[in-house]
Amino acid sequence: MSLGIEHQLGDPAAGYASEEETRAPSIAPSLTYSDDSEDQDEPQPPEVTARRRRASTRLIAQNPADVQRITGESTQQLLDRCCGGGCCMNSQLRREGLEYEHVPLPDNDAFRSLGLKIDEIPTTLTKIPDVPEQTTFLQSIQRVSSSLPSPTDSAISLGSQPNSPSVETALQKLVLEDLDTTIQPPSFVQPHAPYHVFPAPIHNTRELTKEGAEKRTFHFDIDITDYPHEEGVDFKVGGAIGLYAPNDSVAVEQVLDLLLVPRFLRSKPVLLRTTRGRWPTVWGEDQARELVTTRRDLLTWCSDIQSYPPTKALLRILAEHAIDPNEKKILLFLCSSEGQGAFCDLRTGPHISLVQLLNAFPSAKPPLDLVFSVLQQLMPRFYSLSNDPHESYEIRDGKQHRLIEIAVTVHETGDWRAGTRTGVGSGFLERQSRKFMELRRAGISTPRLYAPIFKGLMANPLAKEFVSDGPMLLIGAGVGIAPFRGFVQHRLKNANCANKVWVLQGIRDSLVDELYGGEWGVHEDRVKKVVQSRRGESRYVQDEVVHQADLVWTIINSVDGRVFVCGSSKGMGEGVEEALIKVAIKKGNLEHDEAAKFWNLKRDVGQYITETW
Repeated sequence: MSLGIEHQLGDPAAGYASEEETRAPSIAPSLTYSDDSEDQDEPQPPEVTARRRRASTRLIAQNPADVQRITGESTQQLLDRCCGGGCCMNSQLRREGLEYEHVPLPDNDAFRSLGLKIDEIPTTLTKIPDVPEQTTFLQSIQRVSSSLPSPTDSAISLGSQPNSPSVETALQKLVLEDLDTTIQPPSFVQPHAPYHVFPAPIHNTRELTKEGAEKRTFHFDIDITDYPHEEGVDFKVGGAIGLYAPNDSVAVEQVLDLLLVPRFLRSKPVLLRTTRGRWPTVWGEDQARELVTTRRDLLTWCSDIQSYPPTKALLRILAEHAIDPNEKKILLFLCSSEGQGAFCDLRTGPHISLVQLLNAFPSAKPPLDLVFSVLQQLMPRFYSLSNDPHESYEIRDGKQHRLIEIAVTVHETGDWRAGTRTGVGSGFLERQSRKFMELRRAGISTPRLYAPIFKGLMANPLAKEFVSDGPMLLIGAGVGIAPFRGFVQHRLKNANCANKVWVLQGIRDSLVDELYGGEWGVHEDRVKKVVQSRRGESRYVQDEVVHQADLVWTIINSVDGRVFVCGSSKGMGEGVEEALIKVAIKKGNLEHDEAAKFWNLKRDVGQYITETW
């Protein structure tokens, strides 16, 4: 492939400058008809059992190669020197026979926020990994024709087939593609076939929670009227969309500033050459690539700069390019066997972003393409639909618009500079929501803001096991209640199903964080039971599951009866699972292990469905 592009461009030295050089009324029965149930104490955490991974979970490591990539050592090397007793926690104690030196620490807030406990460092360090292989290269493209405009909003592949177009034709196609990367990623950032990312207009948005809520949750109506048709696949009740959210533009500019990338180069076309891997395509083939794109687009849409702990590979390239000798010693120490304890502290301590790391070691200025070689791929986030997508339409401007709805709770983590920062996906959607509402207040009736989405998980457990008949119990807490709103809307269209759906909703305080109160299209007091943990009886949703033992047992043993659970696995998910086991013990006269096996069998036949994260 490289021969084809070099042949088109002629002498590489003449055509390129290296990166280093350039830089829906119900009569449902009451939810309290259990005859002999009584209030229960909050259940103890259950025994740890194997849990299937949710599609939107970030899987850090699943094989020895991943372990070596993260730690810089093979699994055998780790086993050889690790007894499992936490010895690495004492690795910074002085060892006999080693000489130590005091190394001045970087005097800046970013470094202090890392929480590293480093006093003296051995003068001799062992098992420092080699500098990682560079798999990504950026080369500036010399303008072939001065009449060609500079393409900054798109990207195409310059293939290596014999009949490949000339660079001039390629650049013309690049401009004609007319892709606005301020609202969607470059075309090569494609989810799994046959989907493509589509910039869907935000039709409306609002905050569901009120002031005083511990977590902020936003609702979005997303216009999919013009969403491209993919044969045989449609949006489904209980399905989830994929959101391809960009990195925060402020953080992107900070990284580019810290790496000394000139501002005039950031949106200029650049040739990206990779030697292997899927990056930057997400789910493309593992192969070498040549693409024309921009540095800003790559950092905005392709590499995650805040979600993953730092790896030894990243620290190693920072060490290689650190000018300050003390910074270099500290970085090499973190990469070494002697610094394993400090490295573990770094990965398991405060959440660290790339911006924080570059500020902590200000003399380290590695080339941007080398940094791309060791950063993780920016992955899409998945959000469950909170409505029945087959029945949601609205007339606006004389046209019928088809809408899907989602609810998003903002994820926050600590930040060294601002105190807290938001997650990539939830933070992006919060910013879009606030911009939309500001524009509305300013008198703009139809703000033009977008959400880059694709049909993500229309065959996920919630959508796959949803049926049109049979009794159904829906148990959710927090934003996990959102997909059940779509279930209820769909089921209540059928009069035969009006008495066959019940909802248990766990919240903290109904005054500030009850989601979709009064928006279920039914008499909620007959269908939905709200359980508050911070107000009134102060109960958790798992307590109500035990209290409603008769209802749970009747539903799960009915023909086509199903129990759905959706929400956070920590606390709520685990608590509900143990509560269901208690119901089986009480109503089925089973031992604990037999009760657990009962629910596992119900899971296997599709009657017990969980979607937790």
